[in-house]
Amino acid sequence: MKAAFFTEPGPPSVIQYGDVPTPEVGPRQALVKMTAVAVNPIDTYIRGGAAYWDLPQPYIIGSDLAGVVEEVGAEVSDFQPGDRVWCSNQGFRGQQGTFAEYCAIDAEWLYKLPEGANDRSAAACALVGITAHLGLFKENANLQPGETIYIQGGSGGVGSMVVQMAKLAGARVIAAAGSEEKAAICRDLGADEVVLYKSENVGERIQELAPQGVNVFWETQREPNFDLIVESLAERGRIVLMAGRTARPEFPVGPFYVKQGRMCGFVMFKSPAAEMRVCGEEISRWLAAGKLKSQIGAEFPLSEAAQAHELQEGNTLHGQQTLAGKIVLHP
Repeated sequence: MKAAFFTEPGPPSVIQYGDVPTPEVGPRQALVKMTAVAVNPIDTYIRGGAAYWDLPQPYIIGSDLAGVVEEVGAEVSDFQPGDRVWCSNQGFRGQQGTFAEYCAIDAEWLYKLPEGANDRSAAACALVGITAHLGLFKENANLQPGETIYIQGGSGGVGSMVVQMAKLAGARVIAAAGSEEKAAICRDLGADEVVLYKSENVGERIQELAPQGVNVFWETQREPNFDLIVESLAERGRIVLMAGRTARPEFPVGPFYVKQGRMCGFVMFKSPAAEMRVCGEEISRWLAAGKLKSQIGAEFPLSEAAQAHELQEGNTLHGQQTLAGKIVLHP
């Protein structure tokens, strides 16, 4: 089968496209024929040499996938050949990734793709959608109807999912955008208000739009400005952190605890399969009902995975701002 892989980490040019053996299916796995995959920032970190875990050789890149089940293992009962499915959280912890014609995936990570849901949209919202769901609900932000949430980067991969899911949950959404074009995307996704962070005073605008503060402040930046964040919080407000592995910013402890604030940091790929299934199944229902839109900013054939990584890296690490939404690849 054809796949996009590398043997040694490095720049996007290390990605090769060629033949590798088709994987054999284990007893608890399904063999999925890929119809779409998506690029994520973490994919570029791993390809660049981030030593989170040992990688198989050669290493097939990618964590998100949509496709059709071709074969199931002896212990799999929830799926059968012909089922349309999607998944995320692949290519981590020593597993092979998804940028291949066929993938052998543990059935516990697969979610059925209902009629009415598009394969490329499912791949595009896989990791970012699960990330948004994990952070917004239950033990993290525990967002409630009628609350106000502020989202940094509302047109980005995760941010666009947070905007939509927060609206579906009945919240009032304030999104940040860097341009009028991206502000229009945020409004189209359901944002009630948009702050233009490059031309407006963000703190003053949040105070104007939410005089009592925001209940949830969703931070996507790698270097958070905690003075701004804490000042913007309502009483008992929550901060959600999902980036900034190497960041060491100052933190205003006094103002934070006086407001009885709470801060949660989480890493999507560390969540157990059962926890992610709650997210995945709800995302499938929203996709089928047309309530969740994927922001696809660019598409490539799988053979151009190196070019796709170059585009992602330029925007993730070098601030090129040439991408609004996800990069999707197809066979």
